[in-house]
Amino acid sequence: RKNTKRVPSFRKLLRTSQIKLDNKLKNKQYKQKSAAKKYRKEQKKLREAVRDAISRKPFPLEERRKKQVAGKWEEKEEEDALPLDMMDEDDLKLMEDLAQKASFLTRDLSSNEPVHIKKRKRESVIEKYEKVPRRLQTEPEKELIHLLPIKDKSGIIPQAVEKPVLDVAHDEEEDAEEMEEEEGFNEEPMPILTPEEMAAQRRQKLQERKMHIAALASAILSEPDSNMKKLKELRAMLMEQDANVAVIVRKLVMVSLMEIFKDIAPSYKIRPLTEAEKATKVKKETQKLREFEEGLVSQYKFYLENLEQTIKDWKQRKLKKSNVISLKAYKGLAEVAVKCLCELLVALPHFNFHNNIIVLIVPLMNDPSKMISELCVEAVKKLFKQDKLGCASLGVVKVISGLVRGRNYDVRPEVLKVFLHLRIKEVELQKDSEDIAPKKKFMTYKEKRKNLSRMQRKWKKAEEKLERELLEAEASESKEKKLKLHTETLNIVFVTYFRILKKAQKSPLLPAVLEGLAKFAHLINVEFFDDLLIVLHSLIASGDLSYRESLHCILSAFHILSGQGDVLNIDPMKFYTHLYKTLFSLHAGGTNEDIGIVLQCLDVMFAKRRKQVSQQRALAFLKRLSILALHVLPNSSVGILATNRVFMQTFPKMDLLLDNESQGSGVYLPELDEPEHCNAQNTALWELHLLQRHYHPTVQKFASHLIAGAPTEGSGALPLDLSQKSATELFETYCTKGMTFNPPVASVTPRRKDTFSQMDSFVDEELKKQLQEHNSETFAHKPLDFAKHLKESSLA
Repeated sequence: RKNTKRVPSFRKLLRTSQIKLDNKLKNKQYKQKSAAKKYRKEQKKLREAVRDAISRKPFPLEERRKKQVAGKWEEKEEEDALPLDMMDEDDLKLMEDLAQKASFLTRDLSSNEPVHIKKRKRESVIEKYEKVPRRLQTEPEKELIHLLPIKDKSGIIPQAVEKPVLDVAHDEEEDAEEMEEEEGFNEEPMPILTPEEMAAQRRQKLQERKMHIAALASAILSEPDSNMKKLKELRAMLMEQDANVAVIVRKLVMVSLMEIFKDIAPSYKIRPLTEAEKATKVKKETQKLREFEEGLVSQYKFYLENLEQTIKDWKQRKLKKSNVISLKAYKGLAEVAVKCLCELLVALPHFNFHNNIIVLIVPLMNDPSKMISELCVEAVKKLFKQDKLGCASLGVVKVISGLVRGRNYDVRPEVLKVFLHLRIKEVELQKDSEDIAPKKKFMTYKEKRKNLSRMQRKWKKAEEKLERELLEAEASESKEKKLKLHTETLNIVFVTYFRILKKAQKSPLLPAVLEGLAKFAHLINVEFFDDLLIVLHSLIASGDLSYRESLHCILSAFHILSGQGDVLNIDPMKFYTHLYKTLFSLHAGGTNEDIGIVLQCLDVMFAKRRKQVSQQRALAFLKRLSILALHVLPNSSVGILATNRVFMQTFPKMDLLLDNESQGSGVYLPELDEPEHCNAQNTALWELHLLQRHYHPTVQKFASHLIAGAPTEGSGALPLDLSQKSATELFETYCTKGMTFNPPVASVTPRRKDTFSQMDSFVDEELKKQLQEHNSETFAHKPLDFAKHLKESSLA
């Protein structure tokens, strides 16, 4: 017979033996039985204690004595009593005296109540039950621990050891002693400190906290994956309870944690693991990375919750005016929390909980506190400027749109002005996806089998794989995604703008809306052009707008018409007329920022629409702009003269205004607000001769250049640094906001000594002349008085 017994494999030998498994099972069952037995005993004792507390009542001492005499107690006493003959008289008297007192020996031992129960109120059943001892003073059952058995000739011998019992009583005594020592220590009166000592103690505490924070932060930054406990410890310091240093320590911890998270956060979003991924066995490095990511996300979440709670507490305390912590201290904490949130909003747009930060920051843009509002607005602007893909910008725009609608358009204009910083230059304008990002078409499997040999198919497969990798490297998909995000973002922006134009035309948000339309008008869909132009014209005609708002309306309208609106047959003459009328209403002082909007309007209205502008209109604007250049600041004059240069080079026959002779009939009417009918061809640009003597050298150069007919070459041409810049750029270049003159003025400091020496020689010469001519006796006898008189007159 063949031996069928198989040799156990090495894997099987590594498995746990059956005896060990049996011992584990026995230990488990024994523990379960012991726990159940203890539970039953406790329940039984509890029931007995409740039953005794309810049923038994205390008996007075006299009734107990009567019952003992009447019943069986009498027999027991007779049997157990000692003969009185064996006792002395003194002992007998003492026993009789003690019998008259309600002592522990004579009272009812079955009752748990004191003898003098009648002197107080009757206690309730619950109080009686509470006084019953919970446990009997019995020895605890010995627990056994089953060990591996021993095998000998007779068989298997089970082994067990008693579980060691801890000396609980000794530990309790030590704890009690420590508590007494602490109580005794606490009972000692605290020493009274002087203000100087208190300040020194506070400085010492602060220094200790700072060193602790620095040590924790440096340890976390050195090895973040193995120091999550220290990160948790640092975050726990946000709950500092010492009133002397609580505010400063919390601020320091907030800022420290913010910098730590900015440094250790990865450049990707951490997603939660699925159940299948958790069950899969991975390498130690992978498991360590997973634990680090999980701990980082949880600590980051708790940190953001702490910041949010700090801001909410400040809001509530501002309303309740609580005196627990001063409002000023809570306001400082809230400001630091908002700064941290703003930094994280800008620094970690890719990381987890970014949308939660957006939801916290955007409502604070409309906060009554100017400082907090400005912090949030600047943070959102930075986010818009650095967001290249547009995902974070889309989230912010959605929340802002909901905020404006939820507050019924009662928000600050700065909330809407942040839209101007969006990095949107192109969107999908009803184009197919193939036109935006044409995809490479690869051959199908049937086409390959039909047209290519086996070797060719192999090479073709490798070639297509390489082309796919190259396409991924070029990020054609990300470009398509970027266009989609920008399109969705701009749609939400325009929906917000159109709602305000329709429902809240008298809102303070209207200037911000018009400014935004002026910037993004070239991206609006053609279907909305007619309605939008009608709305803009009605706003201008209503007369409720300031001249700045009306300039934004004009700029928006011409941006629409200069883009896709070229195909529309619309005459914007009313917008030209309104701008011509508004030019003399501009501010000529330090707040001449509106000139920049005017220069943009003129560039869109004339330079980009030169074919639709008549000669009379161009002459009228050229004349009025030259008059305006006399009254504004130097940078505005330079910008206006640069625009006049564009007029003279773009439109023919502009040199008519450089001749004194009139052309045609009529007289120039400068007060008329119709550029087509003011007869501008019958006037001259005499303002240029005044501007030639302007104190600013750049204005003088431009005026001389225009008098020469704005030549591009020759002696009258402008230098390259002026001719190559646009009017708007020149306006910003020569701006005097910083109280600086461009170009700088050479400082001349005359010497005082030379001036007075020249004056003395002049006085001496005059003295001699006077003496020679008049030969006056008065001055001859008193030359010093005459010299003094001449000096005073010359100084005067």
